[in-house]
Amino acid sequence: MRVGTFVLAAQFPGQGQGEALHRAVRTAEVAEEAGLDSVWLAEHHFVPYGVCPSAVTLAALLLGRTRRLRVGTAVSVLPSVHPVALGEQAALLHIASGGRFTLGVGRGGPWVDLEVFGAGLEAYEHGFPEALDLLLRWLTEPRVDAGGDRFSFREVAVVPRAGELLGGEASPEVVVACTSPRSVRLAAERGLPMLLGMHCGDEEKAEMAAAWARWAREAGRDPDEVARIAAGHVSAGVAQLADRTGDAVETLVKAMPGWLKQGLDAHVTVDGRHRAMRDPVAYTELLCSLHPVGTPALAADRLAATAERTGITRFALLAEGSGDLASTEENLRRLGAEVLPRLGGGA
Repeated sequence: MRVGTFVLAAQFPGQGQGEALHRAVRTAEVAEEAGLDSVWLAEHHFVPYGVCPSAVTLAALLLGRTRRLRVGTAVSVLPSVHPVALGEQAALLHIASGGRFTLGVGRGGPWVDLEVFGAGLEAYEHGFPEALDLLLRWLTEPRVDAGGDRFSFREVAVVPRAGELLGGEASPEVVVACTSPRSVRLAAERGLPMLLGMHCGDEEKAEMAAAWARWAREAGRDPDEVARIAAGHVSAGVAQLADRTGDAVETLVKAMPGWLKQGLDAHVTVDGRHRAMRDPVAYTELLCSLHPVGTPALAADRLAATAERTGITRFALLAEGSGDLASTEENLRRLGAEVLPRLGGGA
């Protein structure tokens, strides 16, 4: 089982953006010290929900600050960036880090980002498969051209080539954030593992994993290949540890609703469409019921149960839900010292 931490660089009420980013950097440093497997970096624009606008840029910093930790994006929003530019950055980080970088990509949302960066709603509604295919070609081929609806250019050399990493994988790992059957099928057909969100429970994640496997087989992949790729699926969640489960839940219920309301209310749609908003308190309580929030023993049991029910053994757990740096660091250290050993791992 591989347990990592999910970093949103969340700006809680009353905090500055620099404070949120400092906590994000310290989270990665402490995660490595605590023996966690990885850190996953979110990307958002124009909202305090998360103040990191470039997950690959922060990944570069953290790869330099760490020596063992795998660093991934969760996710780089593909409709808002040129896939060749993202591919170049991914190849650079793959080679320079010795293969410790994972590129997570996603479709994002119908936000004003599409207007600001000039991508337009079409890139969000229909352009993700074309962009993903171009990105994958860039990471695996020596020369690439394009003649699609959105991207069209003459053949150019791929520099640096991800395959130039000496003694490592020929290209960086790529995972796809999946929130709908369409994205699950796309990931399966491309032979890519999924990143599943923290809003999903075990039953929904198990259904998505089963659908992914079915579509991967229908795409012509044999059972061994399907199993190998599926081992890369990632389940996002929340972790908060305390000596008593009630105390862990109380910590999150006190801190997270204010951040959720402030952050999610700031999202602006590009076309004025109606947004259905979750109740922040009810959503926090839901997350506490779904994920490893409680005593270390309960946390280990929940992670083991999720792995058994879904087949997913790779986790990205949000540890900054208290909004406090000292509490986040303690949370990570307890995760490494008191939960991982119960799962057969540890620092």
